[in-house]
Amino acid sequence: MVPVLLVLLLALILFGAGFALKALWWIAIAVLVVWLIGFVVHPAGGTSRRGRWYRW
Repeated sequence: MVPVLLVLLLALILFGAGFALKALWWIAIAVLVVWLIGFVVHPAGGTSRRGRWYRW
């Protein structure tokens, strides 16, 4: 009985980790898209630091 519970617990943990990793991938893709849009649609006029929404 104990080995069956351990296997079920392991399956539950692995399923939860897989779901969390997939969610993190979707969040990373969304952040990348927002960053690329901000990089492409930057204000014209060059080197003014006031118009940037990032600090580097």
